[in-house]
Amino acid sequence: MGPAHERIPRLTTDRLVLRPFVPEDVAELVSVHAEESFWWYPLRAAMTTEQTMSFLQRTIARYDTDGLGIEAVIDRQTGAMIGWAGLAVPHFLPEVLPAVEVGWRLSGPYRGRGLATEAGRAAVDWGFIAGGLSRIVSIYEPANLASGRVMEHLGFSPCLTTRHPDRDEVVIVTELTRATWEERQRDSDRPSYSTE
Repeated sequence: MGPAHERIPRLTTDRLVLRPFVPEDVAELVSVHAEESFWWYPLRAAMTTEQTMSFLQRTIARYDTDGLGIEAVIDRQTGAMIGWAGLAVPHFLPEVLPAVEVGWRLSGPYRGRGLATEAGRAAVDWGFIAGGLSRIVSIYEPANLASGRVMEHLGFSPCLTTRHPDRDEVVIVTELTRATWEERQRDSDRPSYSTE
């Protein structure tokens, strides 16, 4: 991996590891992306092998071009890839740029267990602590109530309702500022992640 890849954090939480994707992840990622529910918002369909390969190549390339990007989410207990999460530039919604978005997607059996919140919190905390960010956004479709709840748990507040430029679907942009995050940190008893 080149220098930009070395800046992508490896974050360990109580139950998860978030680590940079590598080309060898393609087989596991194809399996996860083949779940229709994984991509229901916004695609309403599973990803093909070719789409997943393109997704993985684009994600790894953005580690270099953007200096950050989403990461593989690994279940610490089993070592299995269960989805992805992390910080990325939301290129798909130019009207909010410049911005950094936190996002997550988990395989069906891993939803509803607080893992998206755990992964999202680690990424957000890293973004403010080590990444030096002043604001992070998170974007969801109104029907995706579960992601909206995760954003609320993380302290995000709605700041814009707009339409996805390619799909013409309503999306809600939420934000968390450093000041709000710092206020919430006063009640925290320990960091949400460790780095390796």
